[in-house]
Amino acid sequence: MTERLFLDAPALREVSASVLASAETGVVLDRTIFYARSGGQPGDTGVLRWDGGETAIADTIKGEGETILHVPAAGAVLPPAGATVIGTIDWDRRHRHMRMHTAMHLLCSLIKGAAVTGGSVGAERSRLDFDLPNPPPKEEIEAGLNALIEADLPVAIEWVDESVLDTDPGLVRTMSVQPPRGMGRLRLMRIGDASLVDLQPCGGTHVSRTGEIGRMTVVKIENKGKQNRRIIIAPAG
Repeated sequence: MTERLFLDAPALREVSASVLASAETGVVLDRTIFYARSGGQPGDTGVLRWDGGETAIADTIKGEGETILHVPAAGAVLPPAGATVIGTIDWDRRHRHMRMHTAMHLLCSLIKGAAVTGGSVGAERSRLDFDLPNPPPKEEIEAGLNALIEADLPVAIEWVDESVLDTDPGLVRTMSVQPPRGMGRLRLMRIGDASLVDLQPCGGTHVSRTGEIGRMTVVKIENKGKQNRRIIIAPAG
């Protein structure tokens, strides 16, 4: 099992860890700050350093069971099993993903009552697809998104019993992906305090306040089918 430090401490940029297994397909650590690709958010990149060497990490993915695979760059030297490594993520890239992912939750909050049919987090552009008969007004969505960003609302992670999904199924906005069951706990991402803006199950990494996102622009809204509207956002400027 790999301890996922990014779930509760997404701002960590470096960590010391022990190598449990090492292969060209991936390095398994006892704990990590590298986010494993899932939920539309890319896996982290970075580097593992140890006494006598270093390995560039080209991607991070989920392995068997509860392990995480730190995928080495082609031809990279691998750390030996049992070694202590210092793992450092590409923080600039991760932080852009965090800003984008949080912005996508704000966007979701603006499209009331529509299920999410897909999405993808990108460093430069991100998208959300909604089950909507007609496209929403682009200018209104952009203005609403930036108003929520400028409000500098708090963003927090909270853990609840997974049975909340039975009592409040409306928490889940996605049609294609359901939160994992069987762990007993559910990770929720909350935006807002006294005035709640968004509350959804989410395993991704996020900024601590919406003001950290920076101004965004709605690049375009596309028709992707009879009931599918794709909204693409990007940092302004």
